[in-house]
Amino acid sequence: MKVKFHIEKEDTKTKARLGSLETNHGTVETPMFMPVGTRAAIKGLTPDQVKECGSGIVLANTYHLWLRPGEDIVDKCGGLHQFMNYEGPILTDSGGYQVFSLAKKKEKDITEEGVHFKSHIDGQELMLTPEKSIEIQNKLDSDIAMSFDECPPASATHEYLKNSLERTLRWAERGKKAHKNENQSLFGIVQGGPYEDLRRYSAEETVKLGFDGFAIGGVANDDESKEDMYHAIDYSIPYLPKDKVRYLMGVGEPMDILEGVERGVDIFDCVLPTRIARHGQAFTKHGKINFNNAKYKEDLGPVEEGCDCYCCKNFQRAYIRHLITVGESLGGTLLSIHNIRFLIREVEEIRKAIKEDRFIEYKEDFIKHYQQKGE
Repeated sequence: MKVKFHIEKEDTKTKARLGSLETNHGTVETPMFMPVGTRAAIKGLTPDQVKECGSGIVLANTYHLWLRPGEDIVDKCGGLHQFMNYEGPILTDSGGYQVFSLAKKKEKDITEEGVHFKSHIDGQELMLTPEKSIEIQNKLDSDIAMSFDECPPASATHEYLKNSLERTLRWAERGKKAHKNENQSLFGIVQGGPYEDLRRYSAEETVKLGFDGFAIGGVANDDESKEDMYHAIDYSIPYLPKDKVRYLMGVGEPMDILEGVERGVDIFDCVLPTRIARHGQAFTKHGKINFNNAKYKEDLGPVEEGCDCYCCKNFQRAYIRHLITVGESLGGTLLSIHNIRFLIREVEEIRKAIKEDRFIEYKEDFIKHYQQKGE
C-alpha cells in the first residue's frame, strides 16, 4: 500500500497543518519527528524504548546498510521491520548525503551515471547510481524510500546548483522507473540551495514526476545559515501539492521544528537528540543543559521537571552526571530517551495547538521559555 496523507485541520494564521499519514505499518499523526536509526538501530536504544518515547516513523540509511550487512542479508531476514524488530513505519534515506560527503568533490566523481567514491570502512572504490539506490531500498522493504539526489553545499554557485538540480531531476526520473516494490512509497526531493528561482523550478519539475510525497533537501548542510534554511522552505512549499506530505530532511533543533511547521512542513528527522546525548547534553524547555557541568554533581532533580520520559521519572541529575563523567554508556542511553521524547513531546504539543487554533501563541510561549537560558 502506498502512503495516504490526510489533512485534518489547517491553522488559520499560518501554514501549519494537522494531518495523518497512513502506512503499511500504522497511521501516524503530523507534524511529527522521526528518530534516526542510521544502521537499523536508534543508537543506544532498544525498539521498545523508542516506542515508549512515542515514536511513529523511524529512519534508516541506505548507504550504511548497503555496506554492512548488505541489502541481501536484510532481505533474507524478512526486510527492515523484522531485521530491527520495529513494528512501526520505517523510512530509508537514499544514501545521497553520505555519498556526497565522502566523494572528493571533483567533477569526475559525480557523473550522469552516478557517484564514484571510496568506502569509509576500507577505502574500496564504489559507485552508487539512482537505480542502485532504489534497488537497495526495494530490498530493505521500508515503507517509504527516498529518491537519490545530489546534496551540494549551500555555498555552491547558482550555476552549479542549477546544473546539479537538473541532474537530480534526471536521476529522480530514472529512480522512479527503477522502483519495483509496489508496497513501498517513493518520495521526491526538492533541491536548489538558497535561491528562490531554483527552488521553485526544482519543486515544480519534481512534482511533475508524480511522487507519493515530497522532501525539501539541502537544508541541513554545515555551511548553511538558519536564514537560508527558512528561505529554502518558503521558496519550496508553495509549489508542492497540498494533499501530499512534506518532509524537511535532517532538521531537529526544537526552534527549527517550530519554524518548519509554521511554514507548512509535516515531518522532520535528525540525529541530534542522540548525538548530543552521548556528549552529555539534554534538551529542556529552557534550552540545552550540559551534564559535564559541575553544578549538577549534587542536583537531586530530574533532567526536566514535568517530563514524562523514563529517564526523568526514575533518575536524578546527579546520577546522570555521574554516568556521563565516568563514561558509562547508560548515561547516553538515558539522555537519548529524554531528548527523543522531548522532540516528540514538542510535536505532540504542536498538534494540540494547531487543533485548538493557537499555534502562534504556543510558538511564542515556547520561544520565551526556551531562550531564557541554556548552556
